[in-house]
Amino acid sequence: MQEKVVIIGSGPAGWTAAIYAARANLDPVVYEGLPKQTPSIQLPGGQLMLTTDVENYPGFPTGVSGPEMMQLFKDQAVRFGTRVETQDITHCDFAARPFKLTTGEGKVIEAHSVIIATGASANWMGLPNEMRLAVSGGGVSACAVCDGALPVFRNQPLAVVGGGDTAMEEASFLTKFAAKVYVIHRRDSFRASKTMQKRILENPKAEVIWDTVVEDVLGMTHLESLRLKNLKSGKLHDLHVKGLFVAIGHTPNTHFLQGSGLDLDEKGYLKLTDGFRTTTNIEGVFAAGDVSDQIYRQAISAAGMGCKAAIDAERWLADHGVH
Repeated sequence: MQEKVVIIGSGPAGWTAAIYAARANLDPVVYEGLPKQTPSIQLPGGQLMLTTDVENYPGFPTGVSGPEMMQLFKDQAVRFGTRVETQDITHCDFAARPFKLTTGEGKVIEAHSVIIATGASANWMGLPNEMRLAVSGGGVSACAVCDGALPVFRNQPLAVVGGGDTAMEEASFLTKFAAKVYVIHRRDSFRASKTMQKRILENPKAEVIWDTVVEDVLGMTHLESLRLKNLKSGKLHDLHVKGLFVAIGHTPNTHFLQGSGLDLDEKGYLKLTDGFRTTTNIEGVFAAGDVSDQIYRQAISAAGMGCKAAIDAERWLADHGVH
């Protein structure tokens, strides 16, 4: 059997693509992936599975948990006939049509078109308590724009780990709500652009802690403090904060695309051939969500790209006589 469209990934982009593709009678199948924790936590449903309360997605005026939102997306896709496989796609052969996709179990699927929506995983420090409180919603997050405005963080001391533009953006955003924002950086200077550095260095609500790393995240059910280590003196001290935002980058989930012929940028993100479309350098292969977007990284922007990818795929299939 040759699939009309295979969707790889199950975050907002993947499920939205499935909803649109199913309603267009394309009989889509979603490979939602398997849970894994190497090198960072990856779950079917994407990064929202590590988000407790989502308050900035339209249609949920009282908020919704990330896992609940992803289950609703999935339920809606399944309602219209989407088939779901809880498997990874481990290899893609786009050299000839139909495309050939290999699952983790060794099964080969043939597809006329493919939508890649595997997202990007936040980079974590790798501390056990960090991951425990991130998964449980105990005050550790990798997205200030997603979580920083939640009531639990308002008028509280917060910390951001990182030294690049993303860390500066996260810290600057948090100063709108926090009592104080500590920026913890392992070096004695930022690698962020001068303009972004200025936003933090001149902000009275921000304080930079140089030459320092987080040794441990302390708190049973909720974050209470960070154990910090000065890399020059070796001294340890505890910093009382109610929220920790890890901003040390993201890694796009594109490792399975190595050797596929798809164009990736230097960081591993999928390149799009048209800023308004979801087309890649291989006809019939489309990309949606954070796997090709390192700027916005929001559920709603990913969902929008999923919609576009499904429409792009539908039109491409029609142009090639696949109905």
